[in-house]
Amino acid sequence: MPSVVAQVKHPYVIKRRGVCGGKPVIAGTRIPVWAIAGWSCKGYSAERIQREIYPSLGLAEIHDALSYYHGHKEEIDRQLAENSLSPREARRRQAQWRQSHSS
Repeated sequence: MPSVVAQVKHPYVIKRRGVCGGKPVIAGTRIPVWAIAGWSCKGYSAERIQREIYPSLGLAEIHDALSYYHGHKEEIDRQLAENSLSPREARRRQAQWRQSHSS
């Protein structure tokens, strides 16, 4: 019997031309999957990523991004390498973003 490979759907991950160079991001944001995967690779849990890095995201969005990463590891690892930031630099950029978007 031939095996059937089901396509996994990622309701919170989209690719859109003109948004982050067409790389996968969390829907409704400009947060790339590679950034979330990078924190996970550094040992951050989904809960910690939400609490300390992306408090505006829900856990479902973070888990979906991590699921996408594991299903597209080669693609996302390549993006991680292209965009690698030290943890300090990533926190600095996140703080700048928060400051510029606070009312």
